[in-house]
Amino acid sequence: MNAVILAAGEGTRIRPLSGAVPKPMLPVADRPLAAHAAKAAADAGADELVFVVGYEADAVREYFGEEYGGVPVSYAVQTEQAGTADAVRAAREHLDGDFAVLNGDNLYDPNAIAALFAGGPGIGAIRVENPSNYGVLSAADGRVTDIVEKPADPPTDLANAGAYAFPAAASEWLDVPESERGEREITDVLARVIDEYDVRYVEMDRWLDVGRPWELLEANEWKLAELERDVRGEVHESADLRGSVVVEEGATIDAGVVVEGPALVRAGASVGPNAYVRGATLVGEDAKIGHSVEAKNSVLGRGTHVAHLSYVGDSVLGRDVNFGAGTNVANLRHDGEAVKLSVKGERVSTGRRKFGVVVGDGAKTAINTSLNAGVKLSAGATTTPGEVVTRDR
Repeated sequence: MNAVILAAGEGTRIRPLSGAVPKPMLPVADRPLAAHAAKAAADAGADELVFVVGYEADAVREYFGEEYGGVPVSYAVQTEQAGTADAVRAAREHLDGDFAVLNGDNLYDPNAIAALFAGGPGIGAIRVENPSNYGVLSAADGRVTDIVEKPADPPTDLANAGAYAFPAAASEWLDVPESERGEREITDVLARVIDEYDVRYVEMDRWLDVGRPWELLEANEWKLAELERDVRGEVHESADLRGSVVVEEGATIDAGVVVEGPALVRAGASVGPNAYVRGATLVGEDAKIGHSVEAKNSVLGRGTHVAHLSYVGDSVLGRDVNFGAGTNVANLRHDGEAVKLSVKGERVSTGRRKFGVVVGDGAKTAINTSLNAGVKLSAGATTTPGEVVTRDR
């Protein structure tokens, strides 16, 4: 069975993080987001991985190459954003027989993917509290009888988890009409499969659709917690590494540093001296944490520098960000309500009592900058010395 990995989306809801990096290539623990879906497919027995690419396709090709997880890799190009069925249609020439489709921006329960691949048409499902936000499945005797997109009165709490095992015939059914949103939806293809085949549903214990910045933070919390302690970098004898801490070869931990796992310090990164890093924190390749910095439950992208005497909490920093000395992030509202963040021009609750800032690639803060909870800095944005930033820029 070939597995199609959808990795062509622009990721508009997760901006500014996706300004120069396609969303499926944003970092989640020790690999890009899409690589977790690819690994689950490879481990489940996929014969070939077919990545559907578009925006910034070179980043996907460069990372996955011609083989991943011992499985051959090929690529298909989606020339316009016309929906998930259109994306799979771009990969049609690579499909020979039954095939699977996974979203490259979803995290899946690997055991459920293995069960999905085990035989016959099927769809991954997850039980949710608010099913009206999803495609909702109706089922009887373990078989799917219907799927409805975002119904006002959901018939069940089984949501579509964006993982499919299709029969070979479905590759000829991808030319579906456009939906009301002007897109060709893979769920319309699934509806025909349901009409003509017995379609199983495979319930997942855990699943995450990574569409907004705080969901990238949640994805890292999930995957960092799965890492086992592994210290191969240079660690000063007075440093204190507690719990499941991974220090990759080529990383440096200086004197007086305390790292509480789960935490991952990637190759070329440096921490300290006297810094405090606590879980779940990802310190990306070639990133630098300076003297007496505290970084808590955050993602620091490749090449990002956080200078001395700074605090970064519950935040996502893109690549090559520079926080000047004394930059402090607020991550808690005084009223205890969930922090809100702007998503496509609308203030949306993160659902998180603690959430800091989202910073695009190459942004720079001056010394003693204060960043309010829920602020976004666009790629290349700057601040002035001592500035208090309470609005996006």
